[in-house]
Amino acid sequence: MRAMVLGKVGEPLALRVLPDPLPGNHEVRLRVEACGVCRTDLHVVDGELPNVATPLIPGHECVGLVEALGSGVSGLELGQRVGVPWLGGTCHHCEYCREGRENLCDTPEFTGYTRPGGFASRIVARADYCIPLPDDADPIAIAPLLCAGLIGWRCLVKAGRGKRIGLYGFGAAAHIITQIACRQQRGVYAFTRAGDIAARTFARSLGAVWAGSSGELPPEPLDAAILFAPAGDLVPQALRAVKKGGRVVCGGIHMSDIPSFPYRWLWGEREVVSVANLTRADAHDFFAAGECRDLRTVTHVYPLEQANRALDDLRAGRFSGAAVLKP
Repeated sequence: MRAMVLGKVGEPLALRVLPDPLPGNHEVRLRVEACGVCRTDLHVVDGELPNVATPLIPGHECVGLVEALGSGVSGLELGQRVGVPWLGGTCHHCEYCREGRENLCDTPEFTGYTRPGGFASRIVARADYCIPLPDDADPIAIAPLLCAGLIGWRCLVKAGRGKRIGLYGFGAAAHIITQIACRQQRGVYAFTRAGDIAARTFARSLGAVWAGSSGELPPEPLDAAILFAPAGDLVPQALRAVKKGGRVVCGGIHMSDIPSFPYRWLWGEREVVSVANLTRADAHDFFAAGECRDLRTVTHVYPLEQANRALDDLRAGRFSGAAVLKP
């Protein structure tokens, strides 16, 4: 198989030709059709997440066809299209798993971080953590849903049922969640980098009622705000934007330090919460929800060999929507 491999943290990925992996017990091997490029991949390759063991194949928004079954696999068939998300496995016996909060498992496995990911032509995944997808699904279009969509969905649920939602950082997740929130009859307020007129125009085209700089306050107080940008200095700014009783949801796996701020910005029973990973139940709820059907994902397709270019373009904010690798 071909794979883009991280040989050392902080260095570019290198194309390698490797033996096709063999699925173990309760695992399947997929022929990769598409793999999204996520900001979490940047955190991995740039060393912003701890204990990155190299060599490593990144990528966790993977869509593929089952081509080999390990022993003990049930519920999946050869030729079936499935998705492989960030959460690649859990222990099933820690207190969090027993309580149905597998996203907080003490010993989790993560696709493209602690196990080989989808920047490759083949991937092996735990069968019970694969997400069945429709046979007629477009692999390119659906790949970003496997993290940007699922994490965004979990953030939106965590934000509550308020009608005015602020989204800080208008990338892959925000462009999906804007569509869902609009279908739920909510008003979306998009906050972008200073001077990023293209992102604001993009947000309005998807239904946002207002778009401006992340340094601005919205024209009216928000019920909740979701931070997709990994910038800790946006937390105090978002607290200033939400009304009393409002909630600020931090959706990233990594964020720069949050600066000090006056207590009065938090007072009034405002809350700051984080979202960690996802659960298989999130995936089930997301793909079953009527407002999540037929979403428009704006994608920018790169050949597998151009994974470094895709990562650089994401890092620099050179596109709107999501990047997707196609082997």
